[in-house]
Amino acid sequence: MFPCQRYLAQPVSRRELLSQSAHGFGAVALSSMLARNQTAHAATATSNGLAAQLTHYPAKARNVIFLYMDGGPSQVDTFDPKPMLEKYDGRSPHEVIGKVEPTQFANVGKILKSAWKFRQYGQSGIPISDLFPHIATCADDLAVVRSMVAPFSEHTFANYFLHTGHGQQGRPSHGAWISYGLGSECDDLPAFVILNGGLIPPGGMDCFGSGFLPAAYQGSVFTSGEAPVANIRPSEQTRGLQADKLALMKRLDEGRLQQLGRVDALESAIANYELAARMQTAVPELMDLHEESASTHEAYGLNDEFPNTRTYGRLCLVARRLVERGVRFIELTCPAGNGDRWDQHSSLIDGHTKNARSVDKPIAALIQDLKQRGLLDETLIVWCGEFGRTPFAQGSDGRDHNPYGFSIWLAGGGIQGGVIHGATDDFGYRAVENKVEIHDLHATMLHLLGVDHTRQTFRFGGRDMRLTDVHGHIVKEILS
Repeated sequence: MFPCQRYLAQPVSRRELLSQSAHGFGAVALSSMLARNQTAHAATATSNGLAAQLTHYPAKARNVIFLYMDGGPSQVDTFDPKPMLEKYDGRSPHEVIGKVEPTQFANVGKILKSAWKFRQYGQSGIPISDLFPHIATCADDLAVVRSMVAPFSEHTFANYFLHTGHGQQGRPSHGAWISYGLGSECDDLPAFVILNGGLIPPGGMDCFGSGFLPAAYQGSVFTSGEAPVANIRPSEQTRGLQADKLALMKRLDEGRLQQLGRVDALESAIANYELAARMQTAVPELMDLHEESASTHEAYGLNDEFPNTRTYGRLCLVARRLVERGVRFIELTCPAGNGDRWDQHSSLIDGHTKNARSVDKPIAALIQDLKQRGLLDETLIVWCGEFGRTPFAQGSDGRDHNPYGFSIWLAGGGIQGGVIHGATDDFGYRAVENKVEIHDLHATMLHLLGVDHTRQTFRFGGRDMRLTDVHGHIVKEILS
């Protein structure tokens, strides 16, 4: 006999089936297995649910500020001078360089010299382009890696790989892995914060997600204005009324948890409600920069005539304040309106000049401010794009994507300043000495935070997953 057509089967999840069948004995067994699986990284219960964890070995850094240069700055115009480009300017790269790999838009023009002069700075004599006169004053704090390589030449996949160690969406971000492994030292702010200057990178919010890690570890996006988080101000007339609402929501969620056992979405929601309530006090205080001195405002570029310098300067100053409050991982995105990000397929001089002007003064102020306050030694700063650019022209005045050899730099917690690691060929096209992969960068970041990248794992899909997958080597040559 068939049921009538008005019968509608209600879907039941595996967890609900275990909870509701055989008096729930299946759920008891499942809860036991989950508890054993979470033992290695279970956070001690605190008000934020992300208590600081023990590291595998003593850490050099406690926090990370990741300065993401969205679009891919040109290495031969920033930190990797190549006199051969000037010598062969206007010549065919096929004749001078030899084999040229396919580019994103298959538009290979003539060899293009840099429009900017390089000068040596500091006792180390590191060459830095005239694009960065302020960062150049910090040359002895920088470890410039000239031999970075990436596996993707398209923005979205390259961004996923840079942020998650995997070229497809859905994996945990490096910020999520770090907050998962180390917990938080701050009770009233998220452990992983993205300070958005106006550009979310291609790939979107999946660059900052928690993937298969618990949702509590995903990044929280703050905008650059005085109200960086939506709905941060309470709508209730009194704090007591708001507290009653939160208490009711917590009771309802906990009642559901008693029925279903451990459910990440519910547990994370409870933690997020509680954190959001604490943020209502912490965030306005964090973003109120009036207590900072006039000289600090000036140093960070908050009075600059160029609006994007003011925007990025505010982000850098807030990043310092987040470090002071114990936030674990802070990523800054670039301001909009400087051309197509750092992605200058045309108008290279205009776009790179505006992008550099936006970030140069604020980043130098951030480094010097952290140093003056005794925080640079325990704060790792990473300046990085998803790839570099070609040494030859796209069209007449642009450069295409180049993942075969590009430059990044690191400073602060555990980094040896005033060093150059690796090299590209005479034209800045391919890494030829001490290649550094994205997995190596992640392994080095974790190492400086006291985490062994081979031991920080999370069981998912039947195997132990990690940020560096089965790859990654610590770049020991740049460590102090």
